[in-house]
Amino acid sequence: MANLGVEAECEPLIGDHTSGSREWDIIETQENYKSRWRSIRILYLTMFLSSVGLPRLPRLSSEFHFSASATPSTPVADHRPRKEPLIISIFISVAANCLYAYVHVPASHNKYYMLIARGLVGFGAGNVAVVRSYIAGATSLQERTSSMANTSTCQALGFILGPVFQTCFALIGEKGVTWDVIKLQINMYTAPVLLGAILGVLNIILILAVLREHRVDDSGQPYKSLNFGAANTEEVQISQGNIDQFAVVATNVLFFVVLFIFALFETILTPLTMDMFAWTQEQAVLYNGIILAALGVEAVVVFLGVKLLSKMVGERALLLGGLLVVWAGFFILLPWGNQFPKIQWKDLHNNSIPNTTFGEIMIGLWKSSREDHNKLPTGCPIEQAWCLYTPVIHMAQFFTSAVLIGMGYSACNVMSYTLYSKILGPEPQGIYMGWLTASGSGARILGPVFISHVYTYLGPRWAFGLVCGIVLLTVTLLGVVYRRLIAFSVRYGRVQESPS
Repeated sequence: MANLGVEAECEPLIGDHTSGSREWDIIETQENYKSRWRSIRILYLTMFLSSVGLPRLPRLSSEFHFSASATPSTPVADHRPRKEPLIISIFISVAANCLYAYVHVPASHNKYYMLIARGLVGFGAGNVAVVRSYIAGATSLQERTSSMANTSTCQALGFILGPVFQTCFALIGEKGVTWDVIKLQINMYTAPVLLGAILGVLNIILILAVLREHRVDDSGQPYKSLNFGAANTEEVQISQGNIDQFAVVATNVLFFVVLFIFALFETILTPLTMDMFAWTQEQAVLYNGIILAALGVEAVVVFLGVKLLSKMVGERALLLGGLLVVWAGFFILLPWGNQFPKIQWKDLHNNSIPNTTFGEIMIGLWKSSREDHNKLPTGCPIEQAWCLYTPVIHMAQFFTSAVLIGMGYSACNVMSYTLYSKILGPEPQGIYMGWLTASGSGARILGPVFISHVYTYLGPRWAFGLVCGIVLLTVTLLGVVYRRLIAFSVRYGRVQESPS
């Protein structure tokens, strides 16, 4: 994982006493340079381990989704050493994993313990904003895009490998082994979360041992010192000037839409493929899992690619291009032609899968129920009236759309973070990064709600047509604020603007 940061590293600023026309008293030493990049690489690893260790319990994850990430820890990060909120948030995640592993022990109220665990996962995820805040403050403008791309790459790799590890744990079986002394069951359901707890502890140890506080200005010059004293003050050289709050709000809106459209795409995959391709629920879960994993691999390639492209065209142009690619992806999904989907005529009310009780939380909750799935009719349900007159979405349309949406989303995600951190400039960014991550969390809540209702009642034409309209409005907003989405130092003439 350490190699991911190599391309982001520039030559140390030893002997370079000027930045533009300004003289500097502090020059970055070789020792400080190495320490700074060791700390950044540890945060790459933190992002990876956090993503790998995130508990993934399919049925509950879809029913109860908490998105409290970033809110509790990031304000503290502006006034305390970044180690503290990082360690606290990771410890919360470890506690959530342990609660998952023991949720079967209580004789009742298992549902509420599971909800508490899900809530703790959301709070523990606050380290994402802290990590990005640290990297934004510890890199120059020249290093920033590449470092943000590396961070997103590590996160994507974690999300890809996490389900792979969980699949491997299936070899342990449902029964597994039981450690009676501490009432711990190690089976295919608890092993993944126990792995998450172990990775979290390892992460805390590495942060304590390696991470150091570093902050440089936009040209890469280190500040004189970082002193987090009782008065919560930082003795650093802060450039004069005000943050462009309009650009900050606009970037939050842009990021909200980026997360919103991808969240709704993830949500609609299963019902869309079951309706259009007459897949069973079991097939839809399997095939769509493979599709999402492939999109994760695509995201890694895009993250690495934008590091090169941003140097040629700039971050703003890449953000605009990403939004246009996303729009093309949803436009392709609009139904056309004279072929209609297979209609599911059979009444499902008497053949539905019985609800699983939380009392069976660690065994019955995740059983495949293959026999029940095979008895269910397939196709577009007659209860959805639009099935009778809406043309089918062809598989070629679907796969082309998925590739485009995955590509555009990945580029927009990295560029949003990069532009946002540059707009904020040298000021501590913890609170601002918390707001950005919170807006993304809100999008992941509202996106599924929006698409579920519109798709169910109005069908794919309205659903994807409205999404295309939302993306076009977002492109319009980007056009309005395009010239204001520039780095703080560029705005005040301290650093020359990059091409875009």
